[in-house]
Amino acid sequence: MRAVLTWRDKVEQCIYDLAFKPDGTQLILAAGNRLLVYDTSDGTLLQPLKGHKDTVYCVAYAKDGKRFASGSADKSVIIWTSKLEGILKYTHNDSIQCVSYNPVTHQLASCSSSDFGLWSPEQKSVSKHKSSSKITCCSWTNDGQYLALGMFNGVISIRNKNGEEKVKIERPGGSLSPIWSICWNPSREEHNDILAVADWGQKLSFYQLSGKQIGKDRLLNFDPCCISYFTKGEYILLGGSDKQVSLFTKDGVQLGTVGEQNSWVWTCKVKPDSNYVVVGCQDGTISFYQLIFSTVHGLYKDRYAYRDSMTDVIVQHLITEQKVRIKCKELVKKIAIYKNRLAIQLPEKILIYELYSDDSSDMHYRVKEKIVKKFECNLLVVCADHIILCQEKRLQCLSFSGMKEREWQMESLIRYIKVIGGPPGREGLLVGLKNGQILKIFVDNLFAIVLLKQATAVRCLDMSASRNKLAVVDENDTCLVYDIHTKELLFQEPNANSVAWNTQCEDMLCFSGGGYLNIKASTFPVHQQKLQGFVVGYNGSKIFCLHVFSMSAVEVPQSAPMYQYLDRKMFKEAYQIACLGVTDTDWRELAMEALEGLEFETAKKAFTRVQDLRYLELINSIEERKKRGETNNELFLADVFAYQGKFHEAAKLYRRSGHETLALDMYTDLRMFEYAKDFLGSGDPKETKMLITKQADWARNINEPKAAVEMYISAGEHVKAIEISGDHGWVDTLIDIARKLDRAEREPLLMCAHYFKKLDNPAYAAETYLKIGDLKSLVQLYVETQRWDEAFALGEKHPEFKDDIYVPYAQWLAENDRFEEAQKAFHKAGRQRDAVRVLEQLTHNAVVESRFNDAAYYYWMLSMQCLDIAQDPAQKDAMLDKFHHFQHLAELYHGYHAIQRYTEEPFSFHLPETLFNISRFLLHSLTKDTPLGISKVNTLFTLAKQSKALGAYRLARQAYDKLQGLHIPARFQKSIELGSLTIRSKPFHDSEELVPLCYRCSTNNPLLNNLGNVCINCRQPFVFSASSYEVLHLVEFYLEDGITDEEAVALIDLEAPRHKRESKWQEITSNNSQTLRLDETMDSTGDDDPFTAKLSFEQGGSEFVPVVVSRSVLRAMSRRDVLIKRWPPPLPWQYFRSLLPDASITMCPSCFQGVCANDRDPQTFHLCQHCPWGAGRRLSKEAITWTGLLAWVRHLTSVFLILLHPDSRIISPKWRLLARLSL
Repeated sequence: MRAVLTWRDKVEQCIYDLAFKPDGTQLILAAGNRLLVYDTSDGTLLQPLKGHKDTVYCVAYAKDGKRFASGSADKSVIIWTSKLEGILKYTHNDSIQCVSYNPVTHQLASCSSSDFGLWSPEQKSVSKHKSSSKITCCSWTNDGQYLALGMFNGVISIRNKNGEEKVKIERPGGSLSPIWSICWNPSREEHNDILAVADWGQKLSFYQLSGKQIGKDRLLNFDPCCISYFTKGEYILLGGSDKQVSLFTKDGVQLGTVGEQNSWVWTCKVKPDSNYVVVGCQDGTISFYQLIFSTVHGLYKDRYAYRDSMTDVIVQHLITEQKVRIKCKELVKKIAIYKNRLAIQLPEKILIYELYSDDSSDMHYRVKEKIVKKFECNLLVVCADHIILCQEKRLQCLSFSGMKEREWQMESLIRYIKVIGGPPGREGLLVGLKNGQILKIFVDNLFAIVLLKQATAVRCLDMSASRNKLAVVDENDTCLVYDIHTKELLFQEPNANSVAWNTQCEDMLCFSGGGYLNIKASTFPVHQQKLQGFVVGYNGSKIFCLHVFSMSAVEVPQSAPMYQYLDRKMFKEAYQIACLGVTDTDWRELAMEALEGLEFETAKKAFTRVQDLRYLELINSIEERKKRGETNNELFLADVFAYQGKFHEAAKLYRRSGHETLALDMYTDLRMFEYAKDFLGSGDPKETKMLITKQADWARNINEPKAAVEMYISAGEHVKAIEISGDHGWVDTLIDIARKLDRAEREPLLMCAHYFKKLDNPAYAAETYLKIGDLKSLVQLYVETQRWDEAFALGEKHPEFKDDIYVPYAQWLAENDRFEEAQKAFHKAGRQRDAVRVLEQLTHNAVVESRFNDAAYYYWMLSMQCLDIAQDPAQKDAMLDKFHHFQHLAELYHGYHAIQRYTEEPFSFHLPETLFNISRFLLHSLTKDTPLGISKVNTLFTLAKQSKALGAYRLARQAYDKLQGLHIPARFQKSIELGSLTIRSKPFHDSEELVPLCYRCSTNNPLLNNLGNVCINCRQPFVFSASSYEVLHLVEFYLEDGITDEEAVALIDLEAPRHKRESKWQEITSNNSQTLRLDETMDSTGDDDPFTAKLSFEQGGSEFVPVVVSRSVLRAMSRRDVLIKRWPPPLPWQYFRSLLPDASITMCPSCFQGVCANDRDPQTFHLCQHCPWGAGRRLSKEAITWTGLLAWVRHLTSVFLILLHPDSRIISPKWRLLARLSL
């Protein structure tokens, strides 16, 4: 630091106080009873101000610059405007000692010997407060909340804005140490308000707002009269009885002297926001100084150490921007840095630091050695084990212990010194002298080596990384570059003040000067760009620049030197420059230039840097081709041009190298068809067709399908044209194509047919299939479009397609609930198993959904289907078993349908007798496993209810007892429990009218038959009515061996005459009365039926003995008494004889289920509407006979007479039963 006097003036009176206008343009001095206004730029006295009658002791300017105030021994305070006009005056009881403006509210504090006042423009009066002692100085805090008062008795009083005392600080010296000057630190960065206090106990102290002292008192050895902070609070000015102004750090460390005076310094201030200081003395001298803070720093590669706040050293890593602060608490005079060493010279010693580790990014330093000795030197250099002191013409080498090891005496003043590296203890120094001599000195060698000598003085120098070249900046601002070995001047450049070689590139250096940065590569012209400051280092793409007091790393793209190398096709050197740092655009340009220059290695590295995989693939392919022996560089360059978009140049190279096809492929791939046609000219038609095809492909890709179709057709690519037309639904175009194509072109025609089908135009599809003779596809088309008539017609002509037609037809019928037709279709297709499987599934679904009537129908159809399949001898036995099983299930589900409706629905439409019979039928049939869906509980519950209603109390009780052993649903629980109780009150027998009769042996069978639905005596199976489920008066008979079905029917149809039976009744008329008499004496053997004789069997036998008839018996039978179940083969026909000829029985010709003409349950069977079994579930009108009705009319009289005969005992039980049944 040094002080330069700017201007000086002298007045006759003592300068007690001064103040700067906030903008720094004016200076107000208190001199005698006047105020003097100076221009700070040149010290011109602008105007003296008179207003006080006595000596002016103090002056202060408001922060906003609008007014200032002065206080005088005449006890008055005058407020002045910035236009130097007095606007207000007020007084105290004693002389005014100091004044100070609040920096925020502009409230003025004026202090006298006995009190202090607070005035602000907003108030009319001044509020005054008494003081216990004379106030000598005052100062406001930065936020304007508190006012500190320094008093003559050594006390510091801190008051708030209202004048109330908040803190009182009593100095140890008391009245022997008057407080003569105080000032708050103006820095906004400090966490606490800090008050600097100077007293006449010759001490400098610091306090917090709370009154707590910071650190210890600093001894001054003089009486301080004034104290002042710099604008940012980093330094303190202090003047007094020592007749000089001293500079201190904000912590109180003395740094130096600003300027020595001839008398006491009563006041000193710093010009706002500058390094200018004004000093006012007792003898009237006014001195204006500029403080110049010299830069103390050191640089080694990417580490920069510099002085901060005069007492601290900051080490900055220029790459990572890390910083570390070393607090020395003394004035730092010199700094040197080298590798892991740092040397700091203080006034009385030199500190040597080292890094904690060898890590290049480590920033932690520790003290290695201390040399406690005062040294005077111009330059300081540190090495691994030594420090070098430069003193004018002499260099001294000291060890870290402070011992001088070596000394060199130079011929001229040393202007520049730098460590250029070397082994520890043997480092080399580069030294530049004022006489132009440049030396190289090794610290372990007494002899200096003269590298070269030039005519001008050395200002700055640097050596290249390989130590082959030397750059020198002389006193004429010229940069000269020499070859160290030959001493030859390689080149020189003007306007240089500093120079640095690039540590990573031998041929690159930079120098600064005239506000420009100059970069020079090899012998190429200099590249310039604007830069303020000095270049001190150059590492890769970073240039380290010192501007004023700050060091910065400037990232400089090395584009210009790289392009200079590229212009000369020096690709490898350009790549080395690019590695130092260029933009991505520069990398790409380098890659392209190297690629065009066929320097593939450099191009590959550059494209890798920009991650361009496309060009890397090109380079790899070219390298592979070169390995295979290709050497045509023109072809390689053509590929490069094609990749770069230089298509015409590429085409020319392709043609020159004899690869015209590659050029043609390039143009077509790029959709540059016009260029391709021009290139092709009138060439091969094949290539022209290929070109049109590619153009069509392009039109298709850019969504111009119409144009693409036309081009494909012209190029003969019908498949692609058909595909586009079909995808867009252009039926007309497809028709034109299909009709123009030859029938031999199957593939495009099949595609046309496919799209016709897809676009719902089956007629055109059929036309196309017929054109190519594809009958199988035609059949499939008819099936898919359900055009069954055309399909059947085609099937008649071509039987080989029968399966392809009838199987889908059957499936379609089944899906539309046309199961009979579906079965026929399956049958025609020979797919019997499919028919069975479909019906089984439908049957299962019906059972699961409780549609038992449908289930019965489906099972009947299944049985008939199995019977049809049984015609195959290989499957006969299995299918017949299935037939009987399905017939049995059909009967069960048909009966259970009524039971389920009775138990599930609220109303029943069946007669009780019908429900009674069905329940018994089911119970007799469910002797083994119960089929799916049939509930035994529902069946027993129905039987119990109907038995009780019809008088079969014993049977009802048995049913209720059986229910107790089953799991009963909750909805039946209450009803069953109640029925079980109430049935106990009924007699334990069944009504005789309900007992079933066997028509073969006339045996009464129990209502619950353990043998099932057969007679307990003769074992004859019962035949039940399909409507009321009563036992029909039918007995099955069998034919003797040798009698065929046709012969049997013929014999029965003969209707042989039968003897007329004489009536046993005699009618006697007498005396107006008629008497009917039965003659029992008449022979009755004459009317025995030959079939009746066949009904006999051996009593007590457990085996069933069937009725077998001969031809004579058949001939004796009447056709109306015989019912025949004409089963299709291989099942034999079944023959049944009605034992009550007058009671007609109708049998369905399809399902062979019989029903008696007098059945009374219309819900189960209706004569004129439905058959529950037959195909289509309908009976023809021909199945209804009127014979039975006529017979009932004819015999009613005889029946009633039998029943009403007075001696009914003579009537046989058989005839009585027949009469009852007839009724």
